Amino acid sequence: MFAYCADPKTLEGLAWLSCYLSSGTHLLFYASFGTVLLLLALTAPISLALGFMGALAARSPVAPLRWLGRSYAAVVRGVPDVIFFLFVPIALDQGIEWLLSRVYCDPSVPVRQGNEFVVCAAAKMPPGTAPGWVHDTYGIALAVVAFSIVFGAFATNVLYGAMRAVPRAQLETAEAYGLSPRQIDRRILIPQMWSYALPGLSNLWMILIKATPLLFLLGVEDIVYWARELGGTKTSTFAYPHGDWRVWYFLALLVFYLLMTWVSQRAIDRLSSRLSRGQATLAGEALRKAGAAT
Repeated sequence: MFAYCADPKTLEGLAWLSCYLSSGTHLLFYASFGTVLLLLALTAPISLALGFMGALAARSPVAPLRWLGRSYAAVVRGVPDVIFFLFVPIALDQGIEWLLSRVYCDPSVPVRQGNEFVVCAAAKMPPGTAPGWVHDTYGIALAVVAFSIVFGAFATNVLYGAMRAVPRAQLETAEAYGLSPRQIDRRILIPQMWSYALPGLSNLWMILIKATPLLFLLGVEDIVYWARELGGTKTSTFAYPHGDWRVWYFLALLVFYLLMTWVSQRAIDRLSSRLSRGQATLAGEALRKAGAAT
């Protein structure tokens, strides 16, 4: 990056360190933090949407929908996360390639050849001639799908419990005023359930943050991958030789995740205070007393 970095072997001290930290591989390391944040930004709303739809399905008076919602939450939560994170991307990838092979490949050639899954080059996803960013985007998309399905199941359970926690008396009062079931859900149940759901959803958010290092299982070059690669011992054959510095790289990751946790907790506390206003809960009562005192 800097002009004096042309020959790192002639550098010492801070000059050497500045060139080392601004090398091309370190720029990829810094970009991988953005990959983690992108995963969180995409997975959280998708998981919440899946959880909301799953919770509504679990409460549905239609038996098939009710079974679907409850089965989704029970089955996915019962499978170890690591297994699910490995199974879903592989299944999706092979499913997409199988569909493309029916269009672009000779259908008489089986895709299963012994233990191998083989399709023609036209059906490969992403195409072998695609640039590197396409492969990275495809891997992240598969990761988002896998994470969303898993955490959507947990969100289903949380939101279903929150809906059941809303006092029945309030729903009966709405019925007495002539509101339809859909109006009761939209105006009474759903607005009030969030204060009950927030503790569970906040825990899921923290778990999601901690689960992002599993990206390396999907072949995504995330922060854990680069910390391990850059921190390992580098001999004189490398431009910037050094000893085993993995402890320092993983310490940087520790600080990053602790900072993420601190920022998240501050945001959750503010959101909890906002949702508790006017609610018949201990938090809502505390806010009313605090307001009266001032």
